[in-house]
Amino acid sequence: MEDKRVNLIAASTIISLIIIVVVSRVILKLSRAFFLIAGADGAVIFAVFAWLLIRRRYNDRRKILETQLVSEGRELRIEYSFLRKVAGVPTKFRYKEIEEATDSFQALVGRGASASVFQGILIDGTSIAVKRIEGEERGEKEFRSEVAAIASVQHVNLVRLIGYCCVQGGPRFLVYEFIRNGSLDSWIFPRKESENRNQQRRPGGCLSWGQRYRVALDVAKALSYLHHDCRSRILHLDVKPENILLDENYRAIVADFGLSKLLGKDESRCITTIRGTRGYLAPEWLLEQGVSEKCDIYSYGMVLLEMIGGRRNVCLMKEKPSKKWNYFPKIVKEKLREGKILEVVDQRVIVGGGVDEREVKRMACVGLWCIQERVRLRPSMTRVLEMLEGRVAVEEPPDTDMIAIDLLSIDEEEAVDGHPNRARVAPLMVEGVNRETVRTTSINSFAMSDISPR
Repeated sequence: MEDKRVNLIAASTIISLIIIVVVSRVILKLSRAFFLIAGADGAVIFAVFAWLLIRRRYNDRRKILETQLVSEGRELRIEYSFLRKVAGVPTKFRYKEIEEATDSFQALVGRGASASVFQGILIDGTSIAVKRIEGEERGEKEFRSEVAAIASVQHVNLVRLIGYCCVQGGPRFLVYEFIRNGSLDSWIFPRKESENRNQQRRPGGCLSWGQRYRVALDVAKALSYLHHDCRSRILHLDVKPENILLDENYRAIVADFGLSKLLGKDESRCITTIRGTRGYLAPEWLLEQGVSEKCDIYSYGMVLLEMIGGRRNVCLMKEKPSKKWNYFPKIVKEKLREGKILEVVDQRVIVGGGVDEREVKRMACVGLWCIQERVRLRPSMTRVLEMLEGRVAVEEPPDTDMIAIDLLSIDEEEAVDGHPNRARVAPLMVEGVNRETVRTTSINSFAMSDISPR
């Protein structure tokens, strides 16, 4: 626009000067004054042409430089984006990009207490899982915890955080790589326990014994990395089958760091609100004695036992009229003592064959070591990995009162003060458990804590 205006002014000036020369020729004839006017006009016309030529060459050079700068800037942005991806630095997405990638959040693949997960595809073809965290206060807390915990870690058995998105006054989004085979609960529990009518059918089936043992090793490696090999120790605090994903080769990927805590190398434990999933919470956390990496070890031990039996550790016995809870770890302990450990293995796995009794016994012993009520008796994740890999001998775990069932017996039919997330402990009958070992103060403490459903 500016160049067009300049050319119009120059043309108007030259035409005006030519008209002046013609008029002067008619009026002044060939007098001296005419030649002076004609010479001055000619000089001005020459100067205008010279100025236009110089300006044009300057503009051409400027356009070339601008093109080069734009090209270099694009290359730098591409290189920066590539380096961010290589380094694992999460990308900040716009809400519109998230909405387009998930087709307006149509493909729901999972739902939790305060978050939903949707499948999507980015513009470059990358398959993603978008976690939408709802709620103002709780969402902000989970968002910061999860980003801080996972953005700085890189491990083959930890889910990769691709990016995030913040909406002012709205939900927050975490963008992860999409894991094809879904969560572990769909592969070790019967379909009826893990299927939800409100979401699309998830992948699932029955893992063989070899696959289950390899999953146990993968999860142990991931937790060992978080506890011992990170600059700041990371506590996952929500280890359960629903938060363990399986890739296309049925290798385990630990996900969902919404409850994570970061500890310095010189910190042994910290105090935090009880929020997790019943059945996987360590007794010391329920008793509000603080959390440490031993809480993850307890949860991991519960997951090991569930992988062996293909059933939940805590379930209600349906064949009796009174409320009695069946505690699977107690059954495993009894069968291990009797030398009949194969009787507790998932029958679907037995039918499939390939079950190694030595591996079953080893995994059962490791699981029972991990769920010891006394924190100091639980091995570290490094030691757990060594035991599972057969590098060290696994001794039979000591007897335990297994008081966790009393702490985890939740009466879901009644809520405290009408709050849906607060449940109180019900005095239930438990077979073979010494309920006198549970203190009243422990139960009261547990009653005021938040427990998320599975």
